[in-house]
Amino acid sequence: WEAKKRVPRAVDTPADFAYYEQMSDKLFAILARFSPEVESYSIDEGFVGMNGIRGMWRKSFGEIADDMRNTIKSETGITVSVGVSVTKTLAKIASDIHKPDGTMLIPGRDIPVFLAGIKVKDIPGIGHNREALLHKFNIFTAADYTQSNLALIQRLLGKSGADLWHELRGTPLYALELTPKLPKSMARTASLGQITQDKDTIAAHLSHHTTQLSTELAIKRYLAGRLTVFLTLKSFASESLETRFDAATANVFRLTQAVRESLAQLYRVGELYRGCGVIATAISPAAERGLDLFENALTEDRKERLMGTVERLNSKYGKHTIFMSAALTT
Repeated sequence: WEAKKRVPRAVDTPADFAYYEQMSDKLFAILARFSPEVESYSIDEGFVGMNGIRGMWRKSFGEIADDMRNTIKSETGITVSVGVSVTKTLAKIASDIHKPDGTMLIPGRDIPVFLAGIKVKDIPGIGHNREALLHKFNIFTAADYTQSNLALIQRLLGKSGADLWHELRGTPLYALELTPKLPKSMARTASLGQITQDKDTIAAHLSHHTTQLSTELAIKRYLAGRLTVFLTLKSFASESLETRFDAATANVFRLTQAVRESLAQLYRVGELYRGCGVIATAISPAAERGLDLFENALTEDRKERLMGTVERLNSKYGKHTIFMSAALTT
């Protein structure tokens, strides 16, 4: 909404989370061919354990990294950059050097020279405020950072800063996390595009958000134990209501019912609204869901198969070819 006001000719391209997740899965599947140790750090970033794999591939680290990069580009059309070093922090910094399509190796003996050309703001975990603080103590580069007294770094930045100090000097403290961490929450929120008191307009937006959230949960094989619905008033104040499910779910029908009930309680006639959203919390893996003795298992199975069919048709014929009727705007 704000972007359209500022740039009227801007083209609005809707996010396609199903496609993003599909490409991410392909990327990490390719990485897993090269090493059994792969950490999914984010949807488009990961770490690969390289210790011991040179003998398996009979290639140098640089050649293996190039093979990873070229295979991903060949099979997905996506360019990636690869950094190789002795710690995760150094490898991450190295991967940023030759974006969007290059390989950078930082062996232990080259760390001091490499760090001399890295500004402190380019160290992972050093934001604007931390950068400003370090500058007050004449720490401007990563080399300055590692050459500073550890006690000073710990006094300025605490344990996380001390851990970075060790990682930048080539001592690995951050182990690969091979089991992905569950997100604390997943949300779909947006402006209504106007200030309105029309309940049907708000309901349509919430229904769309709910369908998107349900799809993302299903794709990632997550379930939600709680669902929060919130409405943003014209004054920017926010009102919300949380639903706790007897059994965690990603089912769009159950989520939609919870949203309808919450909206009925939250909406006030005559009040002006500018935004809304849904937030899933108490996230758990789908494989861990127990049996719900109070739920019709056959009905739930049919609903899940229906949503699976909808997703397959949309994947084949285009996003939003088929969608929930409740998501239609009035």
